Amino acid sequence: MEQAQAIAETGNGAAGAASAQTAAHAIHTRDLNLWYGDFQALYDINLDIKQGIITSLIGPSGCGKTTFLRSINRINERLGYVRIQGAVEVYGHDIFAPGVEIAQVRKQIGMVFQRPNPLPISIRDNVLFGFNLHGEVRRRLHRSEQDEIVEGALRQVLLWDAVKDHLDRKATELSLEEQQKLCIARLLPVKPRVLLMDEPCSALDPKGTEAVEELIWGLAGEYTILIVTHNMAQARRASDECIFMLMGKVVEHGDTADTFVTPVHKETADYIEGRYG
Repeated sequence: MEQAQAIAETGNGAAGAASAQTAAHAIHTRDLNLWYGDFQALYDINLDIKQGIITSLIGPSGCGKTTFLRSINRINERLGYVRIQGAVEVYGHDIFAPGVEIAQVRKQIGMVFQRPNPLPISIRDNVLFGFNLHGEVRRRLHRSEQDEIVEGALRQVLLWDAVKDHLDRKATELSLEEQQKLCIARLLPVKPRVLLMDEPCSALDPKGTEAVEELIWGLAGEYTILIVTHNMAQARRASDECIFMLMGKVVEHGDTADTFVTPVHKETADYIEGRYG
């Protein structure tokens, strides 16, 4: 439990002995390998992902992008046939270490999926759901305190003005763009440090995609964001650094502009230029 809580405390003065590398990076993986039964999906993933920036993950379907993303908040472990070796450190603490609770990991590392998944309850109750679920507040919050949490989260995702007059409306009645923004808002009251986004715009039209990309840029800095996308234009527009994966391996990781203009590896250039994928 103490190790799990340390994930939240690092960076707030509780880990003064942390290395300079840990201070600069939110996520550090060491020799991460993953198998689905006999099939190996990830091979020796060694990555340092900087804190406070947007990092995109690109590569052809089946290359391991989503598997890697889901490993960071331990979603893959729900499948009994998954085997994992190696380490994933979040702000200097190994999330696979003995004593680390999955619930605490997922509190610190929020996940946004391809299709919006709002709960079939009110907009207001969606925003408060995670906050209430983690149950850290020992007293019952006053209505005014709940209102502040709801308004703050909805303002942060640029949704407040659109929904403030009908917070009791069922969330599933919102547009897809609004639903995806709400799903992000649902994560914020529990104060995560990392946001994982698995193709968050794949179900949206161009206008909705633009709106969500604007939101993602607005969240950068306060959160470390890792986004999987098949859209090369989006990766170029909406990330600071880019990771290219192929057949379960990391081929290239660097500044997004450099990756798209002067990639180091031929495989990266071939993918970006549409020769396969």
